[in-house]
Amino acid sequence: MILAFELSMPGNNSWNSKWSGEGRSYVIVKKFTAKKLIEQRSFHYSWGDGWGARIDVREVDAAEARKLRKNSLGFCGYDWMVKTIIDYGQPMADHEVKEYLSLMKGSETCSQ
Repeated sequence: MILAFELSMPGNNSWNSKWSGEGRSYVIVKKFTAKKLIEQRSFHYSWGDGWGARIDVREVDAAEARKLRKNSLGFCGYDWMVKTIIDYGQPMADHEVKEYLSLMKGSETCSQ
């Protein structure tokens, strides 16, 4: 299974209400040997200052994956969003991952 993760910034707080990367291709393509269960196909991450990212996920074939990789300008340093979507089911910054893991660890001890 090949999944394409596409980044956009529909929520922004710029002077002209536009993201400087608008209209460009920011895609990460990942190949999974087993069927990866990502039920949600669109994710949002908010920084709380008016900026918000959207990550759309879709399954692609090998030919489309090659084309997307060739045309992509990377992921603007937001690769962590894809990693945390894969690992935890949602985009989370480092401090949010730590909080999440702490909560999960706490809930394990409560249920034992």
